[in-house]
Amino acid sequence: MVSLVELVRTHTDLDEDDVAWLQLLQADWQIIADLSFADLVLWLPDRDGKGFWAAGQMRPTTGPTAYVDDVVGTFMPHGRRPMLDLAYAEARLVREGDPEWRDDVPVRVETIPVRRAGAVIAVVARNTNLLGVRTPSRLELSYLQTAADLTQMIAQGDFPVPGPRSDHTDTPRVGDGFLRVDAEGRVAYASPNALSAYRRLGLSGDLAGLLLADLTRELVPPRRRPDEETLSAVLGGRAHRDTEIGTDGVSLIVRSIPLRRHGEHIGALVLARDVTDLRRRDRELVTKDATIREIHHRVKNNLQTVAALLRLQARRMDSEAAKAALEEAVRRVGTIAIVHETLSQAVEETVEFDAVADRLGAMVTDVGAVGGRIRVRRTGSFGVLPSETATALAMVLTEVLQNAVEHGYDPDDPGDLGDPGDPAAPGAGLVGSIEVRVERSAGRLRLSVEDDGRGLPPGFDLDGSTNLGLSIVRTLVESELGGHLDLGSAAASGGRGTRAAIDVPLEPA
Repeated sequence: MVSLVELVRTHTDLDEDDVAWLQLLQADWQIIADLSFADLVLWLPDRDGKGFWAAGQMRPTTGPTAYVDDVVGTFMPHGRRPMLDLAYAEARLVREGDPEWRDDVPVRVETIPVRRAGAVIAVVARNTNLLGVRTPSRLELSYLQTAADLTQMIAQGDFPVPGPRSDHTDTPRVGDGFLRVDAEGRVAYASPNALSAYRRLGLSGDLAGLLLADLTRELVPPRRRPDEETLSAVLGGRAHRDTEIGTDGVSLIVRSIPLRRHGEHIGALVLARDVTDLRRRDRELVTKDATIREIHHRVKNNLQTVAALLRLQARRMDSEAAKAALEEAVRRVGTIAIVHETLSQAVEETVEFDAVADRLGAMVTDVGAVGGRIRVRRTGSFGVLPSETATALAMVLTEVLQNAVEHGYDPDDPGDLGDPGDPAAPGAGLVGSIEVRVERSAGRLRLSVEDDGRGLPPGFDLDGSTNLGLSIVRTLVESELGGHLDLGSAAASGGRGTRAAIDVPLEPA
């Protein structure tokens, strides 16, 4: 479906200020459609003066639609709808004419000029399905009168009201709770839903005849209501804005739209929505998220305690093999702890894995016989990963890097001393480098870890290997991640050393 901005640029001479005005109108015209029980269509004048383009459409939620199909993007030449031509040319509301018939449905059409800065920039057609019309109740009469006031304001250039719109995504609609207040802020009419909302606040009688701002001050404790200026402006019907009020057990969002007639303030439309359940769910989600983050924090702390105990035990071991095994266990526990630390700081159960991968690379290469003398470089991005995938992938990356460091390089190699002042190689020179390449596309993650070390031993067979680290990697890649592991020589890519290639499917994070 073509957008308002596209239609303006392609077919009209309207400027950016006109477009901004029309967008403000569209931001609030669901209210007008619901109050009118009618479909609204926004028509823009063609730059060549040949007719009008339909640039927007809104159906009512309070009654049957008059349009089965969408009309946005269609062209209406001059003469086919004389009411459009009259409203635009004479800058007045046009209501005369017989009903139109559309798909065996009688439709009453009214046209409203949209005025900005003294000029008519568009026309809104209000289309009422007459099959849905019945003897109106007091509620419906109040709706229709308020809709008439708003349409008069559109024609006079007093609506929409410039300025920012509501920050609330759950801003109230007409059916949530409707109040009409007079110029003094006294309730002239309140719908049953609005009355029910105020009774949940503690009202025992009726709303009619009461000053809404004063009543709200009586029912709502000071700590649960906005400042006095906002309360008076919104509940008194003087400001086009909304605010949230409530008690310890009830929360309401209240929105005010001031009404003017020939430039004079005549009252306001006030909409009220009970959002108690939404706020309760918000609090539950916040509590749940905080609890999950605290659990991850405690798991990280417990893993660090386990790592400290293993490290302490390793220091007391006389056997070098036992000490090395315990140090490997410390590293593996630390890897999982890093993921839980990241999750403890995240809002959702996902991980920005690039930072984790960089920390793992630094952790692996900073220890051991060649500690600090191997550079790890990453190209590409892992992106955001689900927590389960992140934990398994962190273990895989750590083991692959550790194997490259332990088995690919000679600890007695002095390395490339280079420039003594080079910050990349303080003290002893670099022994080598490991390249981590990441590619994420089409629902898959492809990872390769390539070193420039001594390479695989002659006759190496991955299936027959008894190396614990490789066994962990293969199990995690194939069983946990559902992917594939390939380990071979890096000579195929033009270098020496070893290349580990991992290909795993990814579910959307």
